[in-house]
Amino acid sequence: MSIHIDNSTFRKARLKELIRKLHAGESPDSVRQELVQTLGAIPYGEVVEVEQELLEEGLPQEELVRLCDVHSAVLEGRVDLGPSRAIPEGHPMDVLMHENRALAAVIDQVNAQLAAVSEVDDAELQEAIFRLTALFNQLMDVDKHYLRKEYLLFPYLEQRGVTGPPKVMWGKHDEIRDLLRGSLEVLKTPGITREELLASIEIVLQPAVRGVADMIVKEEQILFPMLMDALSEADWYEIQKQTPEFGYCLYDPPTEWVATRPEAVSAAAAPSRDGRIQLPSGSLSVQELQAILNTLPVDITFVSSDNRVKYFSQSRERIFQRNRAILNRDVRQCHPPASVHIVDKILDDFRSGRQNRAAFWIHRRGRMIHIEYFAVRNDEGEYLGTLEVTQDITGYRALEGEKRILSYE
Repeated sequence: MSIHIDNSTFRKARLKELIRKLHAGESPDSVRQELVQTLGAIPYGEVVEVEQELLEEGLPQEELVRLCDVHSAVLEGRVDLGPSRAIPEGHPMDVLMHENRALAAVIDQVNAQLAAVSEVDDAELQEAIFRLTALFNQLMDVDKHYLRKEYLLFPYLEQRGVTGPPKVMWGKHDEIRDLLRGSLEVLKTPGITREELLASIEIVLQPAVRGVADMIVKEEQILFPMLMDALSEADWYEIQKQTPEFGYCLYDPPTEWVATRPEAVSAAAAPSRDGRIQLPSGSLSVQELQAILNTLPVDITFVSSDNRVKYFSQSRERIFQRNRAILNRDVRQCHPPASVHIVDKILDDFRSGRQNRAAFWIHRRGRMIHIEYFAVRNDEGEYLGTLEVTQDITGYRALEGEKRILSYE
């Protein structure tokens, strides 16, 4: 036993020394060579402990955030993840890993488009910018992935005294968000030239893409194994229950994980009183309410006051398909760039009180589709969000005369 303790103590002291060398400005390549020669594979838990100790010893959090990418690159491929774990389909960890695969696929597409920009002529430039904008809008969906980490996963680590790595990772999240927002601002710059775009790719767009890609490595080498070791099934059950509040990132889980042990069902999951939602004009169970909303002959989508998609009905024949990956996504990122200004106008007019509804109708696959947006307000007139109601009105337009006798279609 003492040999293992001594080995662990040695490895952590050596790793801390190597990270301090990076802090002092030594070449990452030479530090990596030292790592390979003296340490071999490092258990992921020791990497976490070293980060925690460095913060406690006074290394500023901002400096550890700055070093995070460098020391992750040095460690890549040298971290011992321990025995592989069987993760049930639909489990929150399974969802996180599927989201990373979806993000990696978008990253490959972005990198291909960025590499092609130098080859396009001026006539093709706008089309290239349009494709990049669409792809960066998809990458911006990573915000939901990060929010779930910050508000659902990190608190469980902090309860167990692991505070350093979550702080460092959160700092990297914010950097990546800023870079992605900056990339979209660049792509939406009116009249941007090819030379300006190429310069911006090097300064903003490529660092944004690298940030997302590097975070995938950090998660799968450090964070995910740590979470699987630290969290109980009851913890994962609570995370699963709250996940829809934040939404999914580029992935809609086809299967919902169910905790297998009775102790995983916490008291918080029990319905209040008799399990019914009390409203001024009556009460409904959650099952009844869901069935009613899905039975209405309209598609409903609700966007909260902060412009996030919070709910959509799931009728059998939706006109415009939705999946849970859009939950908690900024509604403006759910529309093509060419129509975002219209979405902004409606939201601004509803929020300010200038307007309360906006209607459109279109022809789609031989059908007449009516789309109407309603400002949702409380009794005091405070803006709560926007309700989109979509309906196929083809049959109604064809009605004539009256129908007073019962007959079933």
